[in-house]
Amino acid sequence: MPTSIKALGTQGSDQPIELLTIERRDLQPDDVQFDILYCGICHSDLHLAHNDFGGSRYPMVPGHEIVGRVTAVGSEVKRFKVGDMAAVGCIVDSCGTCPACHRDLEQFCSGEGGTSLSFNTPDKYLGGVTFGGYSQAYVCKEAYTLHMPEGMDPAAGAPLLCAGITVYSPLKHWGAGAGKVVGIVGIGGLGHVAIRIARAMGAHVVCFTTSQGKVEDAKRLGAHEAVLSTDADQMKAFASRVDILIDTVSAPHDVNAYLNLLAIDGSMVLVGLPNEPLQVGAFNVVKGRRSFSGSNIGGIAETQEMLDFCAEHDIVADIELISADRVNEAYERLEKNDVRYRFVIDMATLA
Repeated sequence: MPTSIKALGTQGSDQPIELLTIERRDLQPDDVQFDILYCGICHSDLHLAHNDFGGSRYPMVPGHEIVGRVTAVGSEVKRFKVGDMAAVGCIVDSCGTCPACHRDLEQFCSGEGGTSLSFNTPDKYLGGVTFGGYSQAYVCKEAYTLHMPEGMDPAAGAPLLCAGITVYSPLKHWGAGAGKVVGIVGIGGLGHVAIRIARAMGAHVVCFTTSQGKVEDAKRLGAHEAVLSTDADQMKAFASRVDILIDTVSAPHDVNAYLNLLAIDGSMVLVGLPNEPLQVGAFNVVKGRRSFSGSNIGGIAETQEMLDFCAEHDIVADIELISADRVNEAYERLEKNDVRYRFVIDMATLA
């Protein structure tokens, strides 16, 4: 029989986060079950809870930056045992047979049913939709469950399950490293992790922010240089100098000012999720053979690679650990960008 547990969720786009009771499926032979210790709050949790992109389904339990301790494993599980630290990010299933899955790009699965996400997608086992990590426990197929590296702070490491892989994947794909200038647009939940990862890859890191306070914080985070993007003279000084530009901004903004920072063959990669279309001037990409691209999280193997890379380089997120009863307050503050730099829920407080 499915197990009933406590969770935090919402009944509608205009409703607060509240205490709910949900069900987790019976343990299947290839499943890992774990008690959730910490769950990060991602900006996309907020967008989906508020139905900013359309298609949200309720009741909804958000959360896809999930870390916990294994309490049971199925009879066919080989890589986990009771007591291990485990994690689940955005992806909990895919078809496994399409061209994307064969390339370990489960996030782009084109097979029947597509990618199953940790919340708000059809639940193949119980019906309805999947419920996320704002809850007491999780059950996931072993193939989509990740190992949290030993010694990593599990609370500060939780945001890496989304924020970390979202920036690691494009930095790796577009070749960040020694001899490259990497620009980071926006110093928030994604941007502050991107600074640390790009620096660890050996790149020269330049931050672009509208906040003077974050200009001052950028070097603490690992940036070599920081630019106040509202200052035209500071922006002009970096024209045609940046090889890879990671745009983490999830609000409407003018991307053309940043495209002009790209060197010849430079790429600007959008990883933020503005809920309005962005306009791109043709001459801003034609000149210099520049590219405006996008990237969306990463596959399971790459996510594990990212966790191991971050553990090797002592990279975690800057977090504000909150109790379960403060999630609505956190959402209100997140809408105002009032966090440095990621909220994480201590799920023990749900009990």
